[in-house]
Amino acid sequence: MQAVATVRERERNQAPVETAKADDLHPSFLLRLLDEIDYGLVLVNAQGRVQHANHLARYELATGRLLHSGPDGQIGTAAAPQTEQLVAAIHGALQGRRRLLYLTHGEHNMPLAVIPLVHALEGPASSVLLVMARQRAGDNLALQMFAREHSLTPTEESVLRALCDGRDVDEIAIQHGVAESTVRTQVRSLRDKTGANGIRQLVQRVLALPPVVPALRGNGSPQRASALSGFQFV
Repeated sequence: MQAVATVRERERNQAPVETAKADDLHPSFLLRLLDEIDYGLVLVNAQGRVQHANHLARYELATGRLLHSGPDGQIGTAAAPQTEQLVAAIHGALQGRRRLLYLTHGEHNMPLAVIPLVHALEGPASSVLLVMARQRAGDNLALQMFAREHSLTPTEESVLRALCDGRDVDEIAIQHGVAESTVRTQVRSLRDKTGANGIRQLVQRVLALPPVVPALRGNGSPQRASALSGFQFV
């Protein structure tokens, strides 16, 4: 209790931290900041039309696997019933209510959070934020940063990526064309270099990494590039 009281006393005595208001920041800086986050973010207006989407969201909308935008910018899903749920969730968010949806289509699925941008007591909102589920841990650029920080070899990084994607040792061995004993040796090396007690703790550390923009951004795939360049927003 004494320690807690000491910390609180220090907080009271500290000078307030001066920070810039969002309105004072240049719009291009804010947009770049959103592009560096490993979550798809879509801002829609009260009518459900896309006002802005960050890099990951633009890719998802361009592919149209689970979310898409019509010629007029109207947000929609791959299935009519789910579009109705999304529209209802957006209307609820305009009144300050949050909701979590699960979009599915074929083998694809994605949780989607619908977030109001004002508090319910502040009055009706004019915009709603749609937050897509985070990319797979193996697609997070922070994993590459983690690998460099711990001096992992390319093979060890590949094994770690596979573990984070939920693959077992035998599956990784088949994928890499090596014996299971080789993969187990690589896992031991991963544990030694990172100080993890086991595979579970190792994967948990990767899952806890900051959501840094994924390697998708640097992918030179012409299909992805054309899909992104042809997408328009309102």
